[in-house]
Amino acid sequence: MSGSPLRLGVLLSGRGSNFLAIAEAIRSGRLPGVEIAVVISNIAGAPGLSAAESLGLSTAVFVSKGRKRAEHDTDVAASLHEHNVDLVILAGYMRLLSPEFIAAFHNRILNIHPSLLPAFPGLDAQHQAFDYGVKIAGCTVHFVDEHLDHGVIVLQRAIPVLDTDTAETLSARILTEEHIAYSEAIARVASGEYEISGRRYLRRDSF
Repeated sequence: MSGSPLRLGVLLSGRGSNFLAIAEAIRSGRLPGVEIAVVISNIAGAPGLSAAESLGLSTAVFVSKGRKRAEHDTDVAASLHEHNVDLVILAGYMRLLSPEFIAAFHNRILNIHPSLLPAFPGLDAQHQAFDYGVKIAGCTVHFVDEHLDHGVIVLQRAIPVLDTDTAETLSARILTEEHIAYSEAIARVASGEYEISGRRYLRRDSF
């Protein structure tokens, strides 16, 4: 993508390790033409917010507890628009988004999930995979639609499940792949060199 940088709005609820990996990829020049416009959390005091502030990034907090989802999401969307966000990045954001929010950022919300979707959607995906006894695990970066862990897949990274793995070591190795995959997926979207055909993400160099 030429011209102005692609502006990211990061939503997080916890420590934000994927956010920090993206920020480092930008800082090091591995993710050119991209900048973080704002980091937003639904949890006051989330460690990821403190990390964002230490990096000199704009931050905002909209506490979700006790609020209707649509009302909360309206405030978050307004902040994203105020910061001229092009692409919304879910980085450990522990909230289901309202249909209105998803429609406002159609095909402009990315999420990362610690399994090879459509296998093992939902919570504790790494433990689900380990308990099932799969031999290959990994992570998926996908666009967000109105269904849980369902949108069009941008990319996946796979790793073997080792005989010596525990659920915890497998989770740690998947997280390492997540930190690589998310920046790569953002770069693909930032390039603009793709189209979505049905459920398929197609890179322009493939057709």
